[in-house]
Amino acid sequence: MYGKWGFMSTASPRVNVKRADAVRNVERILDAAIACLAQRHNATMADIAKEAGLGRVTLYGHFASRPELIDAVVARVIERGEQTLAEVNTEGDAREALARVIESSWQLVNQSRSVIAAAAEELSQERIRQLHDSPAARVESLIERGRRDGLFRTDMPTSWQLAVVHQVLHGAATEIAGHRLDPADAPRIIITTVFTLLDAR
Repeated sequence: MYGKWGFMSTASPRVNVKRADAVRNVERILDAAIACLAQRHNATMADIAKEAGLGRVTLYGHFASRPELIDAVVARVIERGEQTLAEVNTEGDAREALARVIESSWQLVNQSRSVIAAAAEELSQERIRQLHDSPAARVESLIERGRRDGLFRTDMPTSWQLAVVHQVLHGAATEIAGHRLDPADAPRIIITTVFTLLDAR
């Protein structure tokens, strides 16, 4: 078999099969981890291996530790969430657009409360922020647009306003988990809290 540049390819069919198997195993592990964590945020590596139908040796061959696996799970959940957020209409009035994005973001956060709890235990806050860079960029863009349009206050850094939005969303998930916030009230309270901070006086 010849490769792109006309040279003989050194990859054997057996190697390609192994690579395909590895990719499938990673997918199975991530799907199993998401399923297990949805039931218990402290699900163990053994629980996840069992759910995936794989041995622990195979699991650890792909993810050397629970924090490494949780990192990959969070990345996967955010990647899927980005597909949903990309469909949100962000045109027109920046305040209304941001409200739509926050509402959709909350739905995603609410669905992933157990994953968020696991991430809080296993990952640093800095790493969690890094993993949220893509969805955060969408919110930041709307905040900056609202500031330019005179809708949002400019007496504090955009980075601080963005950080507060992130903390309010994740804080609501924590409060619901602790039975201190009614899930039905969460969307209204989140929107009210965020715009109390952002709205120009």
